Amino acid sequence: MDAEGRWIGRNEALTRLGVKAQTLYAYVSRGRIAARPDPTDPRRSLYAVEDISRLSSGTGPDDLVLAPVQGAAARGEASILSSVGITAGGRLFYRGLDAVQLSQTATLEDVARRLWDLRDPNPFPGLKPRVDAVIGGSARARLYAALGRRAQEDAPSTGREAADLRHEAASVLNEAIDAVAGPGPRLHFHQRLARGWKVLERDAPLIRRALVLSADQDLDPAILATRAAAGGGAPMAGAAMAGITTLAGSALALEVTSVSAWVFEARRDPAGSVRRRFEAEGTVPGFGPSDGAEGDPRAAALLRAADLPTDLAAVVHQGEATTGHRPGFALALALVARRLDLPREGASDLLMIGRLTGLLAHALDQAIDGSPIRARLRYVGPEPGAN
Repeated sequence: MDAEGRWIGRNEALTRLGVKAQTLYAYVSRGRIAARPDPTDPRRSLYAVEDISRLSSGTGPDDLVLAPVQGAAARGEASILSSVGITAGGRLFYRGLDAVQLSQTATLEDVARRLWDLRDPNPFPGLKPRVDAVIGGSARARLYAALGRRAQEDAPSTGREAADLRHEAASVLNEAIDAVAGPGPRLHFHQRLARGWKVLERDAPLIRRALVLSADQDLDPAILATRAAAGGGAPMAGAAMAGITTLAGSALALEVTSVSAWVFEARRDPAGSVRRRFEAEGTVPGFGPSDGAEGDPRAAALLRAADLPTDLAAVVHQGEATTGHRPGFALALALVARRLDLPREGASDLLMIGRLTGLLAHALDQAIDGSPIRARLRYVGPEPGAN
């Protein structure tokens, strides 16, 4: 228990609730019990006494907090159960822990272990670079090549032990980082990327934050594609590749690309660029309505840590003053990429690598514990046999 008595450890929480650990984790992942890292040991979690008391006493609503689903799934044509992440109260949680809080200190490896439900032993320190590393082309091309190679090499996920699949996912992520950053010393992933991008060591923690905050989000086509592939027996790399290529065509990825291009222009003349775009289109790239009054907390956290130079800070100030909205996550990634002087597609690369970690989590969740994805195909084409 913490000093204020508002948070308790796992064993005490299980005793008070009278449930197994899996049930406690399900309560957390669905937003029924708040959790946070233990300040004395970030590998452990503390749980909110108030939420546990409400559940153990039988008071409060019984309905679970679920991520909103759009399109066909909202009409009952698809059903997916996930214990990976959820947005509740405008905040993103990774297996019950606030993503923004995690980003303050957690590495991408830490978040991977959290999202993958992987405790000890830690597989990452023992991973080595491949001799035949993927080289040439853009970072995205190398990432696709690395995933494609592993998808061909690795065994299907069907019927395999959970521990083997988790270690396979760690190996896949390790090779993906090498494909983007190049082989080198076995540092933390964000440090290897910083070396590959020639970012100063003191700025590497900003890459770490961006990766952690990019790792997951609410149900989207990339998650659906990953889970469908994993549910069909694809190896971890194959399922992740299905998701990452879907992500590349998503609204968020396209927004990151367009906002990144605009930031190149806007930093030369922030006031003029914002005014001209707003007068022409009634909007400014990267600024728009959000679920909370304070905007996307991921974007706010990333920009607080960025220490933007004057020209980039002016883009934020002018955009907020003109639109009345806070920067979105796409703009935060674009500004960080420019702050670190990453390659032109750097913001997209940060998104892709961060999300790869979360997509591997969904592949594992589906292959290990996932129920069959209930979906229905409605044929609306020509009558069979019609001329």
